[in-house]
Amino acid sequence: MAGISDVTDGENNVDSAQERKKVTELKKERVINGHGDTMDSDQAPSSPVMNGLSDESTSSSSSGDESPVKEKEEKTDKDAEDDAKKEEKEEQEMVLIQDTGFNVKIVVPGMSESIELPVSSMELVQEIHQVLMDREDTCHRTCFSIQLDGTTLDNFAELKSIESLKEGSIIKVVEEPYTVREARIHVRHIRDLLKSIDPADAYNGVDCNSMSFLNVVTSGDILDKKRTKPESIDCTPPDFIMPNSKEGPCYLYILISRNLSGWNPPPGNRKMHGDLLYLYVLTLEEKKYHITASTRGFYVNQSTEDEFNPRSAQQKYLSHSLIDLLSQISPAFKKNFNVLLKKRANKHPFERMTTPYQVYSWMAPMPEHSVDYIRAEDAFSTRLGYEEHIPGQTRDWNEEIQTTRELPRKTLPERLIRERAIFKVHSDFVGAATRGATAVIDGNVMAINPGEEAKMQMFIWNNIFFSLGFDVRDHYKDFGGDAAAYTAPGNDLQGVRAYFSVDNEGLYTLGTVVVDYRGYRVTAQSIIPGILEREQEQSVVYGSIDFGKTVVTSDKYKELLKKTSSQLKIRPHNVLNEKSDAVELYSSLECKGIVGNDQRHYILDLLRTFPPDPNYLKFEDEELSKTMTEMGFPRQFRHKLACLRQELIETFVETRYVAFVRHAAYQFQQLQLQRQNKKADDQTESKNEETKDMKSIEPKPLTNGHSETCDSEDKDEDIETDEAKKIVEALTAGDGQTFEENSKDIVKKAAQAVGSLSDTEFSITFNPDVFQSHVKHAEPEGETFKKEKKLVKDAAEFLVLHQIPSLVNDCMDHTSSPIDGLTLTEAMHNKGINMRYLGKVADVMSKYSSVSYVYDIVVAELITRAAKRLFKIYMQGVDMMSLSSAVSHFLNCFLGSFPSPHAQITAEESKKTRRKNNRKNKAVLVSIDNTEWVNDTPKTIWKKVVDEVQDYFQYTLDCDSIDSALERYNLQRVSLLRQFCLKVGIQILLKEYNLDAKNKQVFYEDDIINVFPIVKNVHPKATDAYHFFTSGQTKIQQGLLREGYELISEALNLLNNVYGPMHAEIAACLRLLARLNYIMGEYGEAMSYQQRAVLMSERVLGIDHPNTITEYAHLALYCFANSQVSIALRLMYRTRYLALYLALLCHGDNHPEVALIDSNIGLILHAAEEYDLSLRFLENALQINSKFHGAKSLKVAMNYHLVARTHSCRGDFRAALQSEKEAFTIYKHMLGEEHDRTKESSECLKHLTQQAVVFQKKMNEIYKGEKSITFPPLQIQTPSIGSVLETLNVVNGIVFVQISPEDIERFKKQMALKSVEKDNELEPKELEDKLSIKEVKEELPNGTMTNGSLETNNSEMALPLD
Repeated sequence: MAGISDVTDGENNVDSAQERKKVTELKKERVINGHGDTMDSDQAPSSPVMNGLSDESTSSSSSGDESPVKEKEEKTDKDAEDDAKKEEKEEQEMVLIQDTGFNVKIVVPGMSESIELPVSSMELVQEIHQVLMDREDTCHRTCFSIQLDGTTLDNFAELKSIESLKEGSIIKVVEEPYTVREARIHVRHIRDLLKSIDPADAYNGVDCNSMSFLNVVTSGDILDKKRTKPESIDCTPPDFIMPNSKEGPCYLYILISRNLSGWNPPPGNRKMHGDLLYLYVLTLEEKKYHITASTRGFYVNQSTEDEFNPRSAQQKYLSHSLIDLLSQISPAFKKNFNVLLKKRANKHPFERMTTPYQVYSWMAPMPEHSVDYIRAEDAFSTRLGYEEHIPGQTRDWNEEIQTTRELPRKTLPERLIRERAIFKVHSDFVGAATRGATAVIDGNVMAINPGEEAKMQMFIWNNIFFSLGFDVRDHYKDFGGDAAAYTAPGNDLQGVRAYFSVDNEGLYTLGTVVVDYRGYRVTAQSIIPGILEREQEQSVVYGSIDFGKTVVTSDKYKELLKKTSSQLKIRPHNVLNEKSDAVELYSSLECKGIVGNDQRHYILDLLRTFPPDPNYLKFEDEELSKTMTEMGFPRQFRHKLACLRQELIETFVETRYVAFVRHAAYQFQQLQLQRQNKKADDQTESKNEETKDMKSIEPKPLTNGHSETCDSEDKDEDIETDEAKKIVEALTAGDGQTFEENSKDIVKKAAQAVGSLSDTEFSITFNPDVFQSHVKHAEPEGETFKKEKKLVKDAAEFLVLHQIPSLVNDCMDHTSSPIDGLTLTEAMHNKGINMRYLGKVADVMSKYSSVSYVYDIVVAELITRAAKRLFKIYMQGVDMMSLSSAVSHFLNCFLGSFPSPHAQITAEESKKTRRKNNRKNKAVLVSIDNTEWVNDTPKTIWKKVVDEVQDYFQYTLDCDSIDSALERYNLQRVSLLRQFCLKVGIQILLKEYNLDAKNKQVFYEDDIINVFPIVKNVHPKATDAYHFFTSGQTKIQQGLLREGYELISEALNLLNNVYGPMHAEIAACLRLLARLNYIMGEYGEAMSYQQRAVLMSERVLGIDHPNTITEYAHLALYCFANSQVSIALRLMYRTRYLALYLALLCHGDNHPEVALIDSNIGLILHAAEEYDLSLRFLENALQINSKFHGAKSLKVAMNYHLVARTHSCRGDFRAALQSEKEAFTIYKHMLGEEHDRTKESSECLKHLTQQAVVFQKKMNEIYKGEKSITFPPLQIQTPSIGSVLETLNVVNGIVFVQISPEDIERFKKQMALKSVEKDNELEPKELEDKLSIKEVKEELPNGTMTNGSLETNNSEMALPLD
């Protein structure tokens, strides 16, 4: 949608019920094709509106943006596929909507020339309104209408519905009279314009603003730069990315002050004259003006601070725009505002857009706090933003969340509208819940039960219910008290995510957000209609509210939960109530079903959706296997809510199913062989193979830290898994009459071998109520219940004996390479490993030197997680007045080497404050002595940290202070500081800290700028986009680049529709498109896509997020390919700076990723002929690779070759010869003498030997004193960018397939053709049938082209699954 920007301002909100209803009706009729409404739905509660794409984001999709969309209403027929397809062809209704583009001319008052604007027939008039408000020359206008031939156009009309609108039509902008609302909106918009280049909001984490430094690093937009020659390169790292840089952001001052006047509101007699509100302005010339906003516009009145005189000033300036008026009365304002507009226009649109969720920075400069009445008004208003102008004022979050889920989803356009609405409402809800939770902890919200103890209080704010993570009324007394109460919200959120992803029609979950702030855990939930008007006992129609004494059920809930239980692997089971009546449940006992006043069926309290973890539950009558017992399981844990993760359940079931399939298929094949030739050998072999297969599915004990499972043996099986599955389907699909008893026996044996709960089919589901002492089971001694318990034990054993060694394996073969605590956590969760097993992971990692860097990361994570738990309790006892002192004191004790840091507040002062608070009856959320923190020292804090690691993770740290921890585990203070701040929500002052100081403390109270909330929430997914993305990856893996590129482009298009222009998954999509363009030789396109990926990653993930580092490295490669060598170097320096100084790596450069970064830097410096500098980086990369990949690996050989080449360019042939010999030895050993690499190395050796001999002869002649010695020119080849680029591709794991120019041209033509005509577009489901698309559950690796297939490293991930 060319020319339409998604940068929306708050003034363009739908503000009346009638307009919202109109938008809803329009949405039902519209078919989304690459773009949608550009209105912000933030203030349209009852009808969330799809945000459109900006011109930047839509142009990123190279296909489908302007193509027609076909809706297909499908009929399903389960009898026969062929008949169904014929029937569909005959009866399907084809709806074709032409989406044509054309240009219109916009005439704006006060502008001599008209604006030519490209538009689409699918757009709304509102979108033209949006464009004008974002353009540099019209951005100061807000109150206007758009007219065509004297007729005012309806803002919500589609352009195609306006008959007289055509190519070249002239549209006039007509200034409209102001109302109070429009005047306030105009003033707010001007305020937003004036602060649009100020980074303060990004640093402070306000209004979904976040930081981006890419264009600072590259000194402008890289797409605007011309190709630079290598000769003009400055190879030194820029000052602004050095740690000791004193260069800060420059500020542009436009006005000294702007405020609402104290004369507001206008008195009645002035309202009769059109006065709406009064403003007070102090200009840079230090002149004071009182301004009236009237229905006709803005003018200066004669009022002063002491006298009210609303008459206009002698010089009559009446301007429809406040900007025009200020420009007339202040020349300095006019000059600086023009500069501001140019700077604003130079910013990439991705730098100006808001993110869906707030991103916080752990470091920030000292904020400049200027006067801003709008900020003050928002802060002290219980309403949000513009909601005071909306009828009803507060949003009914529950109604919005549930209504969006009820939207139709049969066709692709319907699904896009539905998913966009769901995502928009959820992101808004997360923002509102976060603000509410912080207000609750800060004491700004009145409790609904103020008479009770503070930690038992509950709150309602903005139609959201808030509760604290404490054990209220001993609810969790038998489960671990406050420890269980703190864990329960997290478990409940996991359950909500699971049911949310199943998306079962008719079953509803609450909007749920968990917020950690200032040591407290707050759960925010949407409110079920009517729940507050009745007792809980009357509301619950399914489940139990008293831990099993009373258990109720409902046929409707059983019907709904039966559908979800199969997908979530939950086994239906019977429990007994206090009357010993059996009640059938399809969930855990604690899960409650409530029918709201809106007649919707809600489920809540999903904390035990998944089975318990018997490794952390001790029962006298239950024992684990001998292997697990020897490892120290079961372990004592501080609560009884430890559950297995959903990822583990799915992996375990999949592994068992593969074993079942192969076992049954093998037996069936043997049965067929027995029929054909009844030989004794076959029978013996069958028996042996059966025994072997039976054993293969059982977890083996650890061998060198790894387990051997059926996976390793499966590779040697004769029967392919797909064929085996077909055989098993045939076996289990029969009705028993057409199959012999032998076939039934085969299935029965296979089922028994894998622990199936059914003898006639594969059935592995989990009873979530096993190992729960408060649950009375119907048949506790029955065989079925024993099988259920064994299955849960097996899954927990599978985690320890298979998944943890599998994680270690992945790290050893570098398929997974965590670089900080966040990536380690993701890797563990993807394997289904809970973080309480971190100590066990550390035990296993410590045995292998090749993964020592991962071990160090694990230890750092253990330390910071233990410190986080201590800090939580530490903060709960701190008075607000002492907050910054307490935080700085904890940081000094935790990270500083100074033995006696000063707490900056005495215990007596703190006690006085406490007594004052008690006298004022202020709520103190905990009753512990809040002066205890003053007496903490580094020694006491570190003793608590070591004890916490031992108690919670069952791991013994061999240290008693920060210094011994750094020395023993190769850690960095700055790494621990960063991880700790991000975990607990601390923002510190951006400055140089001497963290190693031993004679004074490091942190002071002024160094603590802010505390921010840590938010956990559900992440709605774009299902169609996900299928396209994973299908595209599959095609690329198969070497089908054209099909893959098309599918990924479509995925990007759909992602933009669902998420808007900014989202982490869009960044992943852009990254893959950049890589594909690079592989196809489109270096410019690759750089363009990757630039957007970097900007988006910085904005939505953070400037020092691991993914952002990867994005920077990729962009550097593509810039180098575009001959922007200097910029490529800056980007690589930035990458290394982030990796080392922002401490993503726990231990400096002791990590394989640093080797890759240094190899890239060394090669780029080599291309710039900076050989000495290049050599330092390449030798460091060689040293690191030798350590982690082994001295004889091919990576090391490549490093030796690069070092040799650099030595030869320096003229040091002896050193070059030595390095190349090492490379040749490795190539010969690993690849053989006939391999191309070995031959190349051999040729290089010959050349270097010749050069060394010539050089040595001449040197000998000089030593002998012979005169008139002339050196023949040495054959030193200066590197070309092309040759260096080839080497960079090899180093980064990109090997090009041979694609002929004809193929590339044909591909380009097809892509161009597709953007023009796309008459045969299919629905995603039909595409899946046509392309045999299968959902890829695991993230595809990324990066290497081999034999026509693209594989990637872990940095190129599939769209993440929850």
